[in-house]
Amino acid sequence: MVPEFVHSRPTMDAPELIRKKRDGLELTKAEVFNFVDRFTRGEMPEYQASALLMAIFLRGMNSRETADLTEAMLRSGRVLDFSALPQAKVDKHSTGGVGDKTSLVIAPAAAAAGVLVPMISGRGLGHTGGTLDKLEAIPGFSPRLSLQDFHRVLGKCGLAFGAATEEFAPADRKIYALRDVTATVESIPLITASIMSKKLAEGIDGLVLDVKTGTGAFMRKIESARALAASLVSTGAAHGKRVHALITNMAQPLGNAVGNALEVIESVETLKGRGPRDLTELCRELTAHMLLLGKAANSLDDARAKYDSAIASGRAFEKFSSVVAEQGGNARALEDYSLLPQARHLDAVVAPKDGFISGLEARTMGVASMLLGAGRERSDASIDPAVGLVFEKKVGETVQAGERVCAVYSNDQSRLPQGLDMIRAAITISPDPVSPAPLVLERVLDARVA
Repeated sequence: MVPEFVHSRPTMDAPELIRKKRDGLELTKAEVFNFVDRFTRGEMPEYQASALLMAIFLRGMNSRETADLTEAMLRSGRVLDFSALPQAKVDKHSTGGVGDKTSLVIAPAAAAAGVLVPMISGRGLGHTGGTLDKLEAIPGFSPRLSLQDFHRVLGKCGLAFGAATEEFAPADRKIYALRDVTATVESIPLITASIMSKKLAEGIDGLVLDVKTGTGAFMRKIESARALAASLVSTGAAHGKRVHALITNMAQPLGNAVGNALEVIESVETLKGRGPRDLTELCRELTAHMLLLGKAANSLDDARAKYDSAIASGRAFEKFSSVVAEQGGNARALEDYSLLPQARHLDAVVAPKDGFISGLEARTMGVASMLLGAGRERSDASIDPAVGLVFEKKVGETVQAGERVCAVYSNDQSRLPQGLDMIRAAITISPDPVSPAPLVLERVLDARVA
């Protein structure tokens, strides 16, 4: 997996690598590969790897170094090969948000419109949700597929949802664990290499990135989101992949539902053409860019029309139903929502006065949902798939005193009072009309496929 030149050269002096980056100098490709290889194999102690990561955090990496780091992490594990399947393979990745269930809509919609979607996803952590947690709310559904089964499902359904295994970019898991405890997570080169090494391991031809910004996003400031988007697109191009990035607004939760089974229901409703406006808009745009990158459409307008057709004809829903059944899930739950996990208690947060909803602070709403059990604070924590929030009012809508703004689904009543207080604090009401901010703020496109 690792290029021969890494092993053919003598072991490089770790203090010298640290010193070079500390002083703002470029690391060579051999040096980058040597670091990743030695640390992954356990041949470099954590204190030296931590020092190098901190030097990278403080001094940065140029686009060539970032591409080299991505390649080194990519080659630390297995890369999937779907070349036997003739269609273009295109995936989507989101940097994480609250109520972000777009994968459950766009993967079947894109597959229905003619591209293959090999989607390797993760679980949620903190206030952000995870695609696998949502899918596992469907009774029987399993993302734990062997590579042979993943290939089979992809070929049969046009899409497959898999869980990352230790075979995929093992260097990323080890490096991220160290970043997490050394305050080096917020580094654009390190974030880029982490995301792209795993996505490129899927054997894709193209990738659409949803880079979120706002209070509920990892990149709260648009300048940071813009820099990350440019780095991701540039790194994809350096590896010969077609990549587009959309910078999208995460000031309020996406859609109306936050919580795993609740988000499955909303995703299915969107596939049936009955989804909330903002979720439908974003799914349409992301899918359109996937179709353009996969050469299944001649233009974005053509791609949007193909998305509309896939939804209106029912083909997108049929794709989702088929992949759910193929991966062991009860597809009847997509028609009869009572078969999904159900919360025992329903409470409401109501408006204290008349006016216009001017804010639903996304991060606080995500944390409140996590507190109820819909998310996890630690990677090894369990979640409750039934609980969560459903917003009956969004930013810009009118509300009257006593009218329900948010329905709260819970099982553990001991957590409810704190959760309700957080939700109330995250809702702001203005006496004057409010216009919601645009959902898609900017686009960063591969100039070869613009």
